[in-house]
Amino acid sequence: MVTFDLTFLGTGAADFSLAQLEACKSRFDKNTRRTSCAIFNGKYMIDCGTFALDSLQIANVALADITDLFVTHTHSDHFVPKNVETIAKAKDAPLRIWVREDATLPEIENTQVFRMKDRAVYEVNGELRVTGLASNHGEECAPQFLLFEKEAKKFLYATDGAWFLNTTYYYLHKANLDLLVLDCTSGDYEGEWRMAEHNDIRMIRCMLPCLKTWEMINENTQVYLTHLARTLHRSHEETAEIVKPLGAQVAYDGLRIEV
Repeated sequence: MVTFDLTFLGTGAADFSLAQLEACKSRFDKNTRRTSCAIFNGKYMIDCGTFALDSLQIANVALADITDLFVTHTHSDHFVPKNVETIAKAKDAPLRIWVREDATLPEIENTQVFRMKDRAVYEVNGELRVTGLASNHGEECAPQFLLFEKEAKKFLYATDGAWFLNTTYYYLHKANLDLLVLDCTSGDYEGEWRMAEHNDIRMIRCMLPCLKTWEMINENTQVYLTHLARTLHRSHEETAEIVKPLGAQVAYDGLRIEV
């Protein structure tokens, strides 16, 4: 039985190429990544950044069907108020927006904002639980990882951020996640400076065995890497080959997975 039906609407970072995106305006492409966002179970959206509306259209998602928007942080490649407003206008009932408790948001009509305390569990629609967990990213944008639980399944969306902060790491002890979506912004280059806000492949190579020891993940956990910077990665195919020995897969725009 499928608990989470997830589509990656975007898997890139803020260094997108408008010229490349124009060349595939009406389709997804593994090597032309829109800014990172996702939708699961047809109605729960994660982030709504620069190209979210284009991605929703390509994926044939009706805006009126989206009930909840979960926000990892407020940088513009993840949260664009005008795009959120467009979704809200398409709905009769208010769009619920879930953000970290101290996030700064503009007023958007037909929305209801829920402010999330760190490590507090919230019920959504009587069928889903969501928990915001501290992430290692710029505090000015109120960053958080998002843990979703439905029935017996657990799914962690962990972007943007680097490594795991102490409180988050201990909270996830023995979580045995069914799905881990992990930030992999910075490629496979020695000396890449973003280590205190984004992961690179070397960091992930170090982390995954530790996460297994910690029982955050196990042999059955699906691990997908997302938020890949265009200027810091090789082709999708080359990156997929590099991370395959780690037991991880590389997400791409339009990828649909079931958990």
